[in-house]
Amino acid sequence: MGRNSVNKLKNLSANPRSALPRRKLLVTALSFGVAFAGTAFAQSTTGNIFGQVPAASGETIVVKNASGVTREVAVGADGRYVVSNLSSGTYTVSLMRDGQVVNSRENVTIRVGSGTDVSFADAGSAKSLSAITVNANSLPSIDVSAVDSRTVITAEQLAKLPLARTAEAVALLAPGANQGSGYFTGPLGNSLVSFGGSSVTENAYYINGFNTTDPLSGFGGITLPYGAIDQEEVLTGGYDAAYGRSDGGVINMLGKRGTNEWHFGGQIQWTPNFAKSSQRNIYYPQNTSPSAGKMYQYRKNNKDWTTQVNAYAGGPLIKDKLFLFVAAEASRTEGQATTSNQSPFTYKRRYDDPKSYVKLDWNINDSNILEYTNVSNKRSYAASIYDFDYDTLSTGDFNSYDTSFKTAAKDNIFKYTGYITDDLTISALYGKQKITYYENTPGYDPTYPNINHPERQNPAITGGNVIVSPNAILTFNNPAHRSTNANFRFDVSYRLGDHTLSAGIDNQDTHDIDDGTSTSGPGYAWEYDKINPNDPISDQAGNAVDAPGNYPGGETGYYVAQYIYNTAASVRVKQKAQYIQDNWQVNDRVLVKIGLRNDQFTNYNPDSVPFLRLSNGQLAPRLGFSWDVMGDSTFKVYGNAGRYFLAMPASVALRAAGGSLFTRTYYTYTGIDANGIPTGLTPINTDRGPGQPISANNEYGQQPDPHSVAARNIGSEYQDEFVLGFDKQLNDSWTYGAKALVRKLRRGLDDICDPDTILNVAAAQGIDTSTITNVNGCYLSNPGRTNVYALPNTSGGYYNVAVTAKDFGMADFKRNYYSMNLYLEHPFDGKWQGRVDYVYSKSYGNSEGQVRSDIGQTDVSATVDWDYGVFSDYANGLLANDHTHQLKAYGSYQVNPELLLGAVMRVSSGAPKSCLGYYGPYGTNPTGYGAYYHFCDGKPSRPGDAGRNPWTKTLDLNAEYRPAFADHKLAFNVYVFNVFNEQERTQTYPRYGKAGKVLDSYGRAVTTETPRYVRFGVSYDF
Repeated sequence: MGRNSVNKLKNLSANPRSALPRRKLLVTALSFGVAFAGTAFAQSTTGNIFGQVPAASGETIVVKNASGVTREVAVGADGRYVVSNLSSGTYTVSLMRDGQVVNSRENVTIRVGSGTDVSFADAGSAKSLSAITVNANSLPSIDVSAVDSRTVITAEQLAKLPLARTAEAVALLAPGANQGSGYFTGPLGNSLVSFGGSSVTENAYYINGFNTTDPLSGFGGITLPYGAIDQEEVLTGGYDAAYGRSDGGVINMLGKRGTNEWHFGGQIQWTPNFAKSSQRNIYYPQNTSPSAGKMYQYRKNNKDWTTQVNAYAGGPLIKDKLFLFVAAEASRTEGQATTSNQSPFTYKRRYDDPKSYVKLDWNINDSNILEYTNVSNKRSYAASIYDFDYDTLSTGDFNSYDTSFKTAAKDNIFKYTGYITDDLTISALYGKQKITYYENTPGYDPTYPNINHPERQNPAITGGNVIVSPNAILTFNNPAHRSTNANFRFDVSYRLGDHTLSAGIDNQDTHDIDDGTSTSGPGYAWEYDKINPNDPISDQAGNAVDAPGNYPGGETGYYVAQYIYNTAASVRVKQKAQYIQDNWQVNDRVLVKIGLRNDQFTNYNPDSVPFLRLSNGQLAPRLGFSWDVMGDSTFKVYGNAGRYFLAMPASVALRAAGGSLFTRTYYTYTGIDANGIPTGLTPINTDRGPGQPISANNEYGQQPDPHSVAARNIGSEYQDEFVLGFDKQLNDSWTYGAKALVRKLRRGLDDICDPDTILNVAAAQGIDTSTITNVNGCYLSNPGRTNVYALPNTSGGYYNVAVTAKDFGMADFKRNYYSMNLYLEHPFDGKWQGRVDYVYSKSYGNSEGQVRSDIGQTDVSATVDWDYGVFSDYANGLLANDHTHQLKAYGSYQVNPELLLGAVMRVSSGAPKSCLGYYGPYGTNPTGYGAYYHFCDGKPSRPGDAGRNPWTKTLDLNAEYRPAFADHKLAFNVYVFNVFNEQERTQTYPRYGKAGKVLDSYGRAVTTETPRYVRFGVSYDF
């Protein structure tokens, strides 16, 4: 099972604005097309303004932001102009004629990575040269310079909408974005998002252009304090060659900056216990198991409360030159949670989540800008564990302390931008991220082993009660664990006629240091289980385990395994990329974007020897177009096609290339002592001998040969994507559009764990298998393709053995996604704004991607899916992140200057359910893994055949009151989440077992919707 599979499966139980250099430019006007194609670098932190005016002599365009910084460009003879590489913020755009203001647009917001059309069609009537000022609300909302799929949410919108204060909650506003499985969280406890059918580890995170994606496994990333977000850009497809290392989505956060005016503010947010609805209890489903209908988990008292304090300050240290913005938030959550009857305890817990943000902007001179960003995220946890009695539903005495942890991440980012000439701009970024992962268990006593799955103990011995150990910790992580991630980018842009050419490099170097997990106690745990007494525990050749009924104490099928797990390593990943992009304005209305990206990925083992080189044939072409149909930014048709490669994160090395130890030794037993330890042990015979440890993946502590860890012809996971859509103004107040998206995962990367087949193929190719010195338990491979494995031989060389998918008995690898997005939007007009998105989609195939949601498998690219060919039998179906129908609506309404209302509504069809049982009509277990095959009650069962989870329908509301007596600087707000307190099941336990022996938990709820809760807030800005 994918190196870590067995272990993981077992454990499933009003804001300061940007500063710009003071530089006045008089440039020869470019064509309208170049205006469209203004450059926005890489993981963009800038945007563009372009437009058209009635041509006249002596015309210029002046843009000015809140810092008083001004840029001026000449209007061409054809009336076209462009001002590119503008930092995000709010601008006044003025049309000047002979040095006087003829017309202007105020409150023009630059959105990251986007172009804004600011045209002055009425300028010709201003013959008196008297100033005419128009609010930017009437500007076109369609960006005809974009060919990608993006959603940009500004700080103003964040302040008006009822959202959880996380980057992921903001990202869920994007069409096609879904909440990831509750099994998965980020390095700092954040929930995760699936974009366009991809798994939750296939996304990329950025802050001010720096990659902050989780370096270990790709689970989320480091984010800004919520109050420091100036804009959050969510890219869900079609992004150009400057972006890479993602085939899901990109969350690009842009932090706030200081301006020429000092601003200060603070806020307190409080989510009290009394304003939370109780969670509904979870019960075993009404199936044929003995526990049918009984309570599985008592959740009525599972409540907590959160207090969050935020503060910010921003302004000039030197006017027009040096600007500072700082923000901090401190959040504490306290409460309790009761675990299931399988391990009945009440945890009284506390989380602390402080974050901070510092931004310095130095306009060295007219042509050079230097930026510094510091971001800090921390999360700590501590809990006391108390016994819980399911007969009386009451919390008992103190039992022990839970393992506490403190994860601390700090990013330091430097960025230089140089306007070398009017046409040539360069940018260089260097950042370094450091994360520490500290764990400690107060009062931890290593004397006793942990007891795993005590609910599976023989009731004839226990009397039906579970007997647990004083040691509640199964495994612990190395407290010295830390990681570093360095990111260097260099980008250059040059405008040449109708072309804007850009190119750059994007390099990352990640170190995972002293990473490792070990079994607690004396170095092993006891794991209880049950099977039909006459069935072998494992049928796996070479690792077969006899039936327990043949030994004393196993007559009713009960047995126990001594479980040992240990990984310890320091590993490294290097990722390099080069790209080139041409934004070509074919004519006044048609823009074509042509790009090419080249990625190289190298993963190193603990001895710093490469074991995975992914560098050949990784050219990723990107092609997009935008057609401004009417020539006035009111109707756009666009499309793009692109290829996206995905690297392997650092954690892959821990099991694939490290010296991991992962064994079970099987016994029957006749007694259990007061600490849950089995007595009267009798060793069960195995292929390796009685009492000998068994490792399903040949993990006995030896470090694999780095030259034979992966298939020699292995390639990166990559995806092809195709987008076609249109945006159109319905009238001056409304915009609507449609977009079709198709994604095909052309190649996957996972492990295959079938050494017997590899040896058989080697023999069939004429190789004397007795001269093969070692065969790994698992190999990193491209499932569904022919893989060439290097097998070491006695002469000191290697045999190259080509094994086809047919040899393994595997199906072709497949993950396909298609969707149609329809939307209607009313941009903010000073009174209200709103948007409605409907997405019809389908995600299907035989692999979700790097992880697996239905069984909560977190092993990146080491899932159970491809370990053996039998797991791909009947695996083709609806994937875990499939939601056929999604309806999202959000907006805000300014009732009057004092009262603001906001709402977010989400309606979604449920995710598909799976039924996983033993193999075939007779319920065999050919791999020894248990109920993980696509059979249910002896019949084939594809993903989705078991039905779907219920639809979910949530409505979140907020109201804010800014009294006039405080000059609207004081605000009181209230947020109500899940107004109707819907608590539908969102994920279901999929393991069925076999006919006549259905597992107790099959079909029960794993996760449900968060109950209704209310958040109160008070803020003051001055």
